[in-house]
Amino acid sequence: MFVKESVLMVYRPPEISVVVPVYNETENVAKLAAEIHAALTGRGFEMIFVDDASTDDTAAVLTALKAEYPALRVLSHKDNAGQSRSLRTAIMAAKSPFIATLDGDGQNDPADIPALFEQLIRDGAPETLQLVGGRRVNRQDNAAKKIGSKIGNGVRKWLLKDGADDTGCGLKVFSREAFLQLPFFDHMHRYIPALMIREGFEIEFADVNHRSREHGVSKYTNFGRLMVSIADLRGVMWLNRRARNPKGWDEL
Repeated sequence: MFVKESVLMVYRPPEISVVVPVYNETENVAKLAAEIHAALTGRGFEMIFVDDASTDDTAAVLTALKAEYPALRVLSHKDNAGQSRSLRTAIMAAKSPFIATLDGDGQNDPADIPALFEQLIRDGAPETLQLVGGRRVNRQDNAAKKIGSKIGNGVRKWLLKDGADDTGCGLKVFSREAFLQLPFFDHMHRYIPALMIREGFEIEFADVNHRSREHGVSKYTNFGRLMVSIADLRGVMWLNRRARNPKGWDEL
């Protein structure tokens, strides 16, 4: 009997998954998708936008962009659940062992992703290095926002000893597996460096570009951040006090 020869197709996951949470960012998503595509052309990558139940046509714009960018995946929450849950949704769905995160307002520059990724996976990197975080230079925010961020970063860094000068920067590259080991709670995205350290991982930082917001409005205010950060800081300090790390394990 003649058996037609078949070709075995070996699946290879993308090198990196870029995840972007968005809420009412209709005017920003097309440019951001184009910039991600340009920054990572030549690599195996996917970009995952999570529409967090936007009330504008963000989801429709993203869906239309899929015809232009085969690497684009669009996930849509049925109810608004916030930035941290949006990140977790995308990371759980991601196909790559490495994740890059960007804010959906366009202020993070996707052109910085390759450098952070190379820093994370470089030869000679510490074995336990699991995150490289962006540190914004020449911030393009108003004075009140910069002052509030500086105070908040200083207090957090002092209390949590995470070494992060700018944990509010949405641009980070890290191991998917390491992230999924972290305890999840609302607003945890601001504490990823501290939570990585809690699990025994090493982290590093690198200077990245920062841009002004061209369209839309910020979803956060200084007062809003202050109200949630007080409770969150106490919670993360409690988690740190309750942490016990076995420093690895062996199968006998």
